Amino acid sequence: MADRVIELAHLQKQFGDHLVLRDINLSVSKGEVLSIIGASGSGKSTMLRCINLLETPTSGNIFFNGKNITDRDFNLSQYRAKVGMVFQSFNLFNNMSALKNCIVGQVSVLKRSHAEAEETAMKYLRKVGMEPFINAKPAQLSGGQKQRVAIARALAMEPEVLLFDEPTSALDPQMVGEVLGVMRNLAEEGLTMMVVTHEMGFARKVADRVVFMEAGQILEDAKKEDFFGAPRSERAQQFLSKILSH
Repeated sequence: MADRVIELAHLQKQFGDHLVLRDINLSVSKGEVLSIIGASGSGKSTMLRCINLLETPTSGNIFFNGKNITDRDFNLSQYRAKVGMVFQSFNLFNNMSALKNCIVGQVSVLKRSHAEAEETAMKYLRKVGMEPFINAKPAQLSGGQKQRVAIARALAMEPEVLLFDEPTSALDPQMVGEVLGVMRNLAEEGLTMMVVTHEMGFARKVADRVVFMEAGQILEDAKKEDFFGAPRSERAQQFLSKILSH
């Protein structure tokens, strides 16, 4: 498939004696929204962090548009501009305004002029509904607002893929909707997204595919209709009945 943006081949990650990812094989196509679900400790976030090379895989390969990113001479900062990440804990610079947070990476990594970076930052802050708060520092913002700034910051790099690591799990329940709404709009615009989430509603409504992980392995990789309609593995059935009964 020519439109595979990210491909993982026999990916493994070990911390000490503990194998956290076991022989992961997965591909994501351009414009696809993939939801990655599973119990805590199943390896979901580690897999995402390996894709962004925040964790170095123990073995296996990761391909981005057909190029092996684990090669030594691969340009990591350029790659991270193309594969953005949104974290559970926002990871904003606390001493900078929302606008400055969205400018700094563009100037330092993409070498954009300050004027161009500011224009791009404003475009994406507007998109996530944060234009009224461009001069606010993170301490002055709610959790939902911080996460929307973090999404705008990632979008300002104009990435090909956006990785979301449990983007709503640090938020108060009433703020979850505003962040999921932004993510839903991005999905509708055709952004390629990999989303580790506990939000089954999002996976059901927005994802094209669902990957279910357990103990460092992918147990299911299916279209969302098939996964929610008739999960094949017993573990996935148990997981869903537990989650959906709440």
